[in-house]
Amino acid sequence: MACSDSRVPPEIVFDQGLGDIFVIRTAGEVMDNITLGSIEYAVDHLNVPLVLVLGHDGCGAVEAAVSGGEAHGHIVDLVEAIKPAVETAKGMKGDLLNNSIDVNIQNVVAKLKSSGPILSLAVKQDKLMILGARYRLDSGMVNILE
Repeated sequence: MACSDSRVPPEIVFDQGLGDIFVIRTAGEVMDNITLGSIEYAVDHLNVPLVLVLGHDGCGAVEAAVSGGEAHGHIVDLVEAIKPAVETAKGMKGDLLNNSIDVNIQNVVAKLKSSGPILSLAVKQDKLMILGARYRLDSGMVNILE
C-alpha cells in the first residue's frame, strides 16, 4: 500500500515489472473498507507474504492534516484519517511534518496487523508480514520503520 503521489510509484521504487507486485495506492496511505478488502484479497487469494505501507517525504495529504486548514469535499475524510498521527507527533521532538508522516505509516501498519479476520490471522500464523517504510525523495532510498 503506497501513497498515490506520482513521485512514488512502487513498481519503479522497487525495480519491479508489471504484474510483479500488487499495488494499492491512496493519498496518505489512508485506508477504507475497499482498500482493506483489496489487501485482504491479495493475502487470501494471491498468497501475498508481505504488505508494505510506503509513505514518503513531503506527503501532501499529511501536510494538509498538519496545516489544519479548511478542507473541502471528501478531502475532509482524508485529513480526519491522518489527524491522529498529527496529534501523536505533536508530543514528539523534531519536525512535526516528518514525525507525522512516520506516525501515520505506523498507525496504518498497526490497523492492518489487527484487522480481522484475514490479516490478523495470517500474521498470527506467520504467513504474512506487515511493515512500514518511508521513501526518501532526495536519495531514492527506502527506510523500513521500526
